[in-house]
Amino acid sequence: MHDADRSRNAVTRHSAALPLAAVLVANVALAFGPWFVRLADTGPVAAGFWRLTIATPFLAAMALAGGARPARVERWLIWALAAAGLCFALDIAAWHLGILRTTLANATLFGNCATLIFPIYGFVVARAWPTRGQGVAFALALAGAGLLMGRSYQLDARNLGGDLLCLTAGVLYTVYFVLMARVRETMAALSALALATAASVLPLLALSLLLGERVWPGDWWPLIGLALVSQVLGQGSMIYALGKLSPLVIGLALLVQPVVAAAIGWIRYDEKLGLPDLFGAALVAVALVLVRRAGRDSPVERGAVEAH
Repeated sequence: MHDADRSRNAVTRHSAALPLAAVLVANVALAFGPWFVRLADTGPVAAGFWRLTIATPFLAAMALAGGARPARVERWLIWALAAAGLCFALDIAAWHLGILRTTLANATLFGNCATLIFPIYGFVVARAWPTRGQGVAFALALAGAGLLMGRSYQLDARNLGGDLLCLTAGVLYTVYFVLMARVRETMAALSALALATAASVLPLLALSLLLGERVWPGDWWPLIGLALVSQVLGQGSMIYALGKLSPLVIGLALLVQPVVAAAIGWIRYDEKLGLPDLFGAALVAVALVLVRRAGRDSPVERGAVEAH
């Protein structure tokens, strides 16, 4: 009897360890994305184009390995995926432009604010008042974001523009969340991610050309790193972990991203964080955890793709 209990406990610990490892790997991998964007010798939007172009075949192969097969889909689903792809392209474009104009830590924090914005969509559409936990989270997020933006402006007025671009990316990512939540009602996560990623490629190419950016790289390694580390390893690991861990654990793991990004910024670009920066970042980080704990039944938790 005792041996059987010990065996079951060991199996439970093992089954929980793998998703936990996956979510930590995902957040570390995603945190390197802004650095790769800075290293790329193309324009920032063009870097997003290559990020998704290189990643799409790998995501498609992962979806096929998971059992996905080509099938006829309804017209509304095609339009939903196309719209999601366009929103994802605009999100990546705004975020990559913002990365070059603010600190890596701020870019990571503000770029992932969709988790905080999503409940506002629920209020506007469903007239569902935020819970007490969500209300506290919003207040903390506003205070932290205001402090971080004020500090950005003090350091360099250009940084504030970067913060606002990253916040815009978070809003666009929220729209992407909404569309992908609808798609995920009839399609597996990896299949949906692969198709939405493919639908984002041409809009990003068009945007980079309109901005007059350099598209063809001289050095491929930053773009390959951006595609394989951030998009394939990061997003793939996150999708695996979703549904296997509680919203609170996912939210806590999400805090790894700004910490790693801040460390890279400090080491590579001398982006030192003062006490006001750390306090503002802490407020936003606590808000991210609270809102995930309060919104455990939201469509984001039921299957939308997480994080940049």
